Amino acid sequence: QVQLVESGGGLVQPGGSLRLSCTVSINMFSLEYMGWYRRTPGKSARELVASIFSGGQPNYADSVKGRFTISTDDSENTINLQMSNLKPEDTAVYYCPVLSRRTHYWGQGTQVTVSS
Repeated sequence: QVQLVESGGGLVQPGGSLRLSCTVSINMFSLEYMGWYRRTPGKSARELVASIFSGGQPNYADSVKGRFTISTDDSENTINLQMSNLKPEDTAVYYCPVLSRRTHYWGQGTQVTVSS
């Protein structure tokens, strides 16, 4: 069983920055896939924001390319999402799913609100 705890969300003005972190309860080397997804207000489905396969290159949604960066810190067991130049349409609950031993795990999410 893998536990994921997202943190770092909050209220930020348009153009601002936030750094989200996802703390993983197991050794990062056992993760095959790591990502950030979000669920925007009024939508039931979660959409891909950024993802990375173990040993691979990051992949980003077109809407966040050049503004968001996904990274991992193996020493801290975290998956991070650096977000800059935030826009109101980035308002959402952000989740960090992972794949370990062919099983997907999701955290509870962290709310990001971009508003003036």
